Parts: sequence; structure tokens; C-alpha cells
Amino acid sequence: MDQVPPHLVPPSESASQLTLRLTQLGLKAADLGSAMQPVLEALVEHTGARGAGYFQWRDQTLAYHARAATGEMPEGPVMEAILAHGLPGHFPLIEALSQAQSTLYFTDTAQDAAAQGFAELGVSSLCASPIHDRDGLLVGALLAHTFEPHTWPENEQMLIGTVTGMLSLLAARLHAEEREQAAHEGALRALGLSLEARDAETQGHTDRVTTLAERLGRKLGLTPAELRELRWGAYLHDLGKISLRDEILLYEGPLTAALRQQMQGHVQEGVRLAGQLPFLPQAALDVIGAHHERWDGTGYPLGLRGEQIPLSARIFAVCDVYDALNSDRPYKKAWGQQATLDYLRSASGAHFDPRVVGALVELLEEDAAHVS
Repeated sequence: MDQVPPHLVPPSESASQLTLRLTQLGLKAADLGSAMQPVLEALVEHTGARGAGYFQWRDQTLAYHARAATGEMPEGPVMEAILAHGLPGHFPLIEALSQAQSTLYFTDTAQDAAAQGFAELGVSSLCASPIHDRDGLLVGALLAHTFEPHTWPENEQMLIGTVTGMLSLLAARLHAEEREQAAHEGALRALGLSLEARDAETQGHTDRVTTLAERLGRKLGLTPAELRELRWGAYLHDLGKISLRDEILLYEGPLTAALRQQMQGHVQEGVRLAGQLPFLPQAALDVIGAHHERWDGTGYPLGLRGEQIPLSARIFAVCDVYDALNSDRPYKKAWGQQATLDYLRSASGAHFDPRVVGALVELLEEDAAHVS
């Protein structure tokens, strides 16, 4: 095993341009996987590596899991186990990277204890770059491999060292941001579930409608960041109901005009409460504040019409009504998918955005085709 210090300035203009391009792509990336993908592709294209992957620490499993990959990958049951369960912290390579400050190069994986297990995968040569967080803990590993002997010549080591050295800071920052976002998401979901628990009629609604809204948003082309904002708004869509008295929230039968006005007030109350969370993006607030607006302008609280209604709210509104109609409640049986979709189609252009309804119908038809 050879440990080579990272070089800050490559000798060739093409290497400099490559590093700059990858850094710019990384700075624009919405998440760590997106940031790493072009790096892996560049390593395979500009070195002798046949394949490359990025493994990231996951707190829930206490292991490093594949987050991005490109090129030819090892096959077989051992590789399948790695993809399913990750690389544990006591794996020899992970232990070596935990102590390393720069890229490790293995010209023959069968002869180095730190590369134990890779020869069995058919990997002959390997380079591994550690990604540390601000506290020096190993949060990721960038791996590139060959299936035949390879010496990792100096020009390749220089390129690898430069690219990984410059992007390691970016990766560490993105990893920290993702952990913070995961903590926020967990807290928001817990809050949403606690609100749901107050009303036994809606058990399971929050998770179901959030999952469906995310799938529908993905079909409509939302970015990963926009999907996260949609999820966060979905968790808190009824946050304002926390201020409603039980006799209003749990009222049985048709609401009087006065009670209906109080019930509808939960929307603006939810926006007020959620607005005190400094990390909550505007699109999430839009879900809370506009999911009772209607395409024809007859909704509440602002009477927004058509595309005045934010897309995140239009997506959530369709999914919210779909789940409410297609689920059992104490006062009604589930309508069933066909009757629910028939209603959504009939309300398309009045209550709902026709494009969003059409996308949901396509999504559920695709689900049915996969089952049959």
C-alpha cells in the first residue's frame, strides 16, 4: 500500500479545467450523490479505473453504503451483500481510511491486508480516498478499481489527488447538511404524526399522502430539493389544527357556518406557526397555506386561481383528497380507487389542476400494470 499526499495544482491545463468543472458541478449539486456522480465518471474516463463508487456513512445501519457508482462493477453474492448491507466500520479498508489523510493506492489487493476482501470480488487494483467531516471522522470513501493489475502511475495519482482533495471539503459540507436536513425531516414527521394521533380518523394519512405526493412530484419533474420541500410541507399541512379545540376538530356532522370559519382558520394559523421555523423553505409553507385553494379560484384562504396556486400545493391537494376518499373512516368506507379517480377527473379544472390529476392517473395506472 502506497499513501500519496494530495497535490493541489496539476501540471496540465486539461487537468485544471477538469477539476474546475467538477468543482462547479459539485457546488450546484442538490445532494451528495449528485455531486459525486460526475467525479466518479471523470475518474473512470481519465484513469485506468474500470469502475468507481462512493460509499457514505449511514447512522441508522452503522455502515458505509453505496451512494453513487459508474463503470463496470464487481458481480456475485459478496457484492450483492455489500450493496444490501454496506461496508461495516470494522472492514479492513474502512479502518485504514479512518487513519488516512489522503488517497491509498493498492496495486495488488491480494497482497495487502488493508484491501482484504477485494481480490475475492475480482478487483485486482484499487485506489481509495477518505472523506472526513469537520471533526476528522470518516463519513465517506471514494473508490476506483480495476480487474487487472494496475500501477496507478503518477499522472493518475496527481489527478485523483487533486480532484478528491478539492471535493473532499465539498463532500464533508454536503454530508453535514444532509445530516442536519435528516434531523429536521425526522422532527417534522414526528410533529405531523403527533397531530395525526389527535384525530383517530386520519391514522396513517400523513405517511400515505406524503409518499404519494413525493412520487407524483417526481413524475412531474420536481428536483430532489423540491421533493424534500414538498415532503416537509406535507408533514405539516394541518399544523394549524393544533390550535383548534377538540369540540371543533372532532365535531361530528355538518359544520355550522361559524364552526366552518374556525376550521378554515387552521390554514393561516399553520402558516403562522410554521413560519417560526427558520429552516422551513417557502415551498413547504406553500403546501400548508394553499392546499385548500381551488383551480377555479373558489378555495380558501386567499381565493387563488390556476397557476397562482404554487405547484407544491396543487400536487399535495390532489393527493390529500385522493387519500381521504380512498381510505376508511369511521363515518364512511373507502370509495375504492376507480371511484376516487372518477371523482378527481370530474373535479379536474374546477377543484384541481388538470395536469396534476392526469399525472396521478398515469402514475396509478402504471402501478396497476406492474402488479398485473
